[in-house]
Amino acid sequence: MTQSSKGNRRTRILDEAEKLFAKHGFDGVTMRQLATAAEVDVALASYHFKNKRGLFDAVLWRRSEIMNDLRHKALDKVLEDCGDNPPPIDALIESCIQPLFDPEFDLDEGWRHYYELIAYVNNSPEWGREIMTEHFAPLLDRYLKAFRDALPKASEEDIYHCYHFMSGAITLTMAQTGRMDAYSKGKLHSADFFAIYKSMVPFVTAGFKALCQNMK
Repeated sequence: MTQSSKGNRRTRILDEAEKLFAKHGFDGVTMRQLATAAEVDVALASYHFKNKRGLFDAVLWRRSEIMNDLRHKALDKVLEDCGDNPPPIDALIESCIQPLFDPEFDLDEGWRHYYELIAYVNNSPEWGREIMTEHFAPLLDRYLKAFRDALPKASEEDIYHCYHFMSGAITLTMAQTGRMDAYSKGKLHSADFFAIYKSMVPFVTAGFKALCQNMK
């Protein structure tokens, strides 16, 4: 087997696992079902990823690494532009949210499955703390520091709450539940990430300012 064919099979396993994990969750699918969907033997899937948890982690890390890099670079740009001045709140929030909802990813089925999976993990008491910390802690620490620098008079509690609320808004959007489609009677669509992003940034910015700049 050539290196190319090995790589193609590994990628196919990741793609199919991403789709099935997003649809059924970690416990709702077996390693055999994942291998069958990817048209490979269970032994090959186990060779590449050891077990189902190893495959689950690999699925998450594949796109998380890309997204983390984009968000780190976006944050770098904001901090570079402001120099020695406090970073603007709206710019920080946009740098955090915009990469997630970039139109480049909007029609990519794989990214949509990844977002559904992140929403599943982030809302799970079993997985949320462990996996989200493992994959996103360094980025989160940088943003929390940037928000402290931008809002020096804000309490730690308010900053943590604001980040928590922003994370919740992002996660619910990623879940693509279709609920917004229902209550808007089809006028809005939960899959329209770009439209949601345009409204989310000013909404979250206003929330940060109201809570952290004593506009309560």
